[in-house]
Amino acid sequence: MDNNFIYKNNKLYCEQVPIKTLAEKFGTPLYLMSSNSMQNQYDYFEKAFSKLNHLTCYAVKANFNLSVINLFARAGSGADVGSRGELFRALKAGIPSEKIVMSGVGKSHADIEHAIKSKILLLSTESLSELKYINQIAKKLNTVVDITVRVNPSVKALTHAHISTGGHIHKFGIDEVLLPEVFRLAKSLYNIKIVGLDVHIGSQLNSTAPYIKTIKKLLVIKKNFEDHGFNIKYLDLGGGFPVTYDPSKPKKDLKVFADTIIPLLQNCGAKIIFEPGRYFVANAGVLITQVLYLKENSSGKKFVIVDAGMSELIRPVLYDAYHHIISVNYSSKKIVADVVGPICESADFFAKDREMQTVREKDYLVVLSTGAYGGVMGSNYNGRLRPTEVLIDGKNFKVIRKRETLEQFIQNEI
Repeated sequence: MDNNFIYKNNKLYCEQVPIKTLAEKFGTPLYLMSSNSMQNQYDYFEKAFSKLNHLTCYAVKANFNLSVINLFARAGSGADVGSRGELFRALKAGIPSEKIVMSGVGKSHADIEHAIKSKILLLSTESLSELKYINQIAKKLNTVVDITVRVNPSVKALTHAHISTGGHIHKFGIDEVLLPEVFRLAKSLYNIKIVGLDVHIGSQLNSTAPYIKTIKKLLVIKKNFEDHGFNIKYLDLGGGFPVTYDPSKPKKDLKVFADTIIPLLQNCGAKIIFEPGRYFVANAGVLITQVLYLKENSSGKKFVIVDAGMSELIRPVLYDAYHHIISVNYSSKKIVADVVGPICESADFFAKDREMQTVREKDYLVVLSTGAYGGVMGSNYNGRLRPTEVLIDGKNFKVIRKRETLEQFIQNEI
């Protein structure tokens, strides 16, 4: 558990604020984010990679709340965006355009045009078709665009299939064997300039081996590009650094990865771009939910039915993801139960056969490590209203997203 979420006198606090107080004030479901946790993660990352000439670009897809992005903007971070919507949010939150990179395998005309007009640092391309498309839009806008080529290095990421992205079976990037076609095509396109290469092989990587293999491949590819006359100024390694979700299965510390990566890249002659998202925000956020009912079937199986569901947090069903669940009021007594939500789906659960603290109806439970891919992947399924989000800073707190209202829920419908 992140040390910004601790028990004091058997009551759970986020920084200096008792979580039960916030649950009673704002209602549930409720998302909480710790400012201190996010700032600490960012500072630790920057210190770990301080020996590298690098730019850190927070991957806003992990949590695109404006106040969260603004915290990283004030810390000095850039941003990695995947659409004009994310770009709009990053700019509104204070990220300078010259620190923004845009990636994504299916960027639309509107995405690309918005990025070019916003004068962002780099626009990534992931196919030969997109290379031509970006050139066409840049020509219409009478400009030349700096781009990176995302290479698919065919490296097995050793992670969950749904968050592995660097193999030939995945939709991302251009296969290494197709690079000669990139060389030929790029020299006939006068409104783009290839200035960088990028890779991202997956998330939650708990081994340094995939990074070593990928970086060595990337350095060979960099030389190949330079031999064909391209000036490669940037190498974008994406993100993927792991965070601990299950306290019984701690992940490798970031410093292990830094100590492995830095010697490989320290003298490569290019600026390194990192795109951490989950690493900065996952353990900085929690989802608060209230127990509605306790239920036991005829076989003795127990269910804890709560007021949050897959509409608030879809990761358990989508990724088989583990999220640790604790009570706002500490108890040493244990039960084994399924923690399930109110949605009309069998897949609506947070935990199955989980040993957990005993609870009563109306108690509050805390689903940990939901700061990344929690609220941003939420939905209105079953007519659910999106929850309040609160940011905590020491003893202070503020609402950073109001709970959706019934009128807002239907405002765009005719």
